[in-house]
Amino acid sequence: MASELYNTIDALSREKGIDPQIVVSAVEDAIVMATRKYYKSQENLRAELDKETGKIRAFAVKTVVESPEQVEDPNLQITLEDARKADPGLEVGGELQIHKPTEGILGRIAAQLAKQVIFQKVREAERDTVYNEYIGRVGEIVNATVKRVEGPDVIFDIGKAEARMPRKEQSRLESFAIGERVRVVIARVERASKGPGVVVSRAVPELVQHLFQTEVPEIYDGTVVIRAIAREAGERTKIAVMSKDKDVDAVGACVGMKGMRVQSIIRELRGEKIDIIEYHEDSVTFAEKALQPAKVSRVTVVDSADKHLEVVVDDSQLSLAIGKKGQNVRLAAKLLGWKIDIKSEEEKRQEVEEQMSALVTQTATPLEKVPGLGEGLVEKLNAGGVTTVEALADMTPEQLEAIEGIGPKTVEKISLAVNNYFASLETGEAAPLGEETDATAGLTVEEPAPETAAEVDAAEFEDAEAPVEAAAEAEEASAPPQLGADRETSAQEPSAEEEAAQETKETE
Repeated sequence: MASELYNTIDALSREKGIDPQIVVSAVEDAIVMATRKYYKSQENLRAELDKETGKIRAFAVKTVVESPEQVEDPNLQITLEDARKADPGLEVGGELQIHKPTEGILGRIAAQLAKQVIFQKVREAERDTVYNEYIGRVGEIVNATVKRVEGPDVIFDIGKAEARMPRKEQSRLESFAIGERVRVVIARVERASKGPGVVVSRAVPELVQHLFQTEVPEIYDGTVVIRAIAREAGERTKIAVMSKDKDVDAVGACVGMKGMRVQSIIRELRGEKIDIIEYHEDSVTFAEKALQPAKVSRVTVVDSADKHLEVVVDDSQLSLAIGKKGQNVRLAAKLLGWKIDIKSEEEKRQEVEEQMSALVTQTATPLEKVPGLGEGLVEKLNAGGVTTVEALADMTPEQLEAIEGIGPKTVEKISLAVNNYFASLETGEAAPLGEETDATAGLTVEEPAPETAAEVDAAEFEDAEAPVEAAAEAEEASAPPQLGADRETSAQEPSAEEEAAQETKETE
């Protein structure tokens, strides 16, 4: 028959859920420490609990060696001759047990030390038992009872252990009363110094998934599958579902008749909003549904490798698509697993305009690149604020004549040279002078021009048979002198009287 002490140990073991032998070992270790403290000995001590009588015996253990020369530590070793005086049956290598009296001599201090050792061993065994029990149940839904509130944390009784719910694992909409029963998710199990650290949560998406499996039979039997969940506890949850049966509406099954099923889940979550979305394999279509209730104009895949989408919405839908503090688009991104950039129609239009303007931007070409413009003319244009070919091509004849030292004939020369320059860029060779191009629309001249750029200087003002040119020359000759322009003309062009004399001489 077991002793009263052993029965007490057995009851304690069942209560704590640990092996009785662990408690027995703890008691024996406690007696060893108390005995060592009392005798102040460095011997190798052991203790044994007699289950029948409940007595605990302590004794010192020494190893038997053959000769005195082999004894290195008298506290740990004994010669064969001395050992056989106590036990004739001992051999070399055996152990001699020397009884150490403990009854009635250990005292109160030794008993207190033994008590501390026992409690410590039991707590360690309990921690290990709880850790091994719940480490494999992470993510499982369990029913828990609110035991107490410690500051921001709520302590739950989950059966064999206590669990802690920190503030970050709670929904801001929830408050708990002592004794209230709630469903929680085992988030993680920690090896804490103060005890087994089972952490539970009501903020993880797994709780919503479990509630839908409980309330919706189609999800429980596998007809409707939950493909993705994104949740911000206490605010909003987005859940994507799909049906394996074409005759079953996945969204309708989750909502239930008159919304009864989803309303039951919302009550369990203390009023948290839930968006039920139909899952789609196409990321573009899925993104349009995930951003509901906002209406999406178009979705573009920016980078499929990096999972990057660009969503364009109407200006009036932008704030709805983004949501309060970015909540709607943030949950949609979590649901899809893609990065989402949301832009309004106006923002997209401005972006396209900037891109187009960047494409048409041309590099500035200096006037020296145009073969038909002399150094003197380039200097006059530079003095007038015209330094690039592109700026020169955009000017009208009236604007050019407003520059000091440039007259109508010089404008005509500039027009022909610029026409030829842009035509050569397009065709790779010199274009016939006088042909109008789009780039020089502002410098249009009506009369035919010499065929090549090399003939511009030689043929200019020398064709006396051209009525338009002769009339223009006579008009310029009779006009009052201009600043700089007449000096250039007189240095390079024959006067009207000289041309008439030359013509009369050729006729004779």
